[in-house]
Amino acid sequence: MIAAGDRGDDTAYGSPKGRLAEPWPQMLRSETMTALRSRTFDVLLGGWTALFGAIIPALLWSDARRLRHVSRLWVAGVMGLLRGVVGLDHVEIGSDNRPAGPCLIVCNHQSTWETIAFIRLFPDVAIVAKEELLKIPVFGWYLRHSPMITIDRESGTQALRRMVEGAKAALAEGRPVLLFPEGTRKDPDAPIDFKRGVELLYGRLDVPVLPVVVNSGRFWGIGRPAKRPGTITVSCLPPLPPGLKSGEMMERAERMMEEERRRIG
Repeated sequence: MIAAGDRGDDTAYGSPKGRLAEPWPQMLRSETMTALRSRTFDVLLGGWTALFGAIIPALLWSDARRLRHVSRLWVAGVMGLLRGVVGLDHVEIGSDNRPAGPCLIVCNHQSTWETIAFIRLFPDVAIVAKEELLKIPVFGWYLRHSPMITIDRESGTQALRRMVEGAKAALAEGRPVLLFPEGTRKDPDAPIDFKRGVELLYGRLDVPVLPVVVNSGRFWGIGRPAKRPGTITVSCLPPLPPGLKSGEMMERAERMMEEERRRIG
């Protein structure tokens, strides 16, 4: 086999210069194995989630703090399955940038992964989530009773008011608030672009903003038929202080996060 570096160009398989091209049979075996491992994870996830559905009757009179603890146990199992079955892990950088007290976390959104993983990475977090998620069996029940901040994005100003009220209540309990300011999952190569709402929330809360960037879409993203092995990067950037003009906060956060998105790939 001829190395790409010997020919002075890339191989037909898109390998970087200087690396050997992977034979088609080996590539097919690799893709088949990836799909099989991803499917196995989906089946095991269903069983693991059903187990937590079965114990709901025993939790009906539990307080929200206990329910969040149970949710974190579920997430720990999900992340363990991802590591053991799919070969998908994560690494966190910049953890020393986390504020000591409650804050507003703004994170880019590429995958279901961060919606799940942040429940464990940021204990007691209150996630601003779309109301449709409440319809998901088991997951929706825990989401509602944790409680998270669920909004109907079609209800306009009412959704914004509910988001602000829910965030204030969570912060008063010492919980951080997580917002995906892009509004929906995006391709990992798409530039970060905040939607309406984050500037209003920032102006009403008077807490630091912690920008967080992930590249989860490279491994479990929209348009990908299978979850892929690798290591997701979770990068916590230096926090922005309260009291900035909303437009300045948005511009600085977007710029920082876009630079980091390009850096981590």
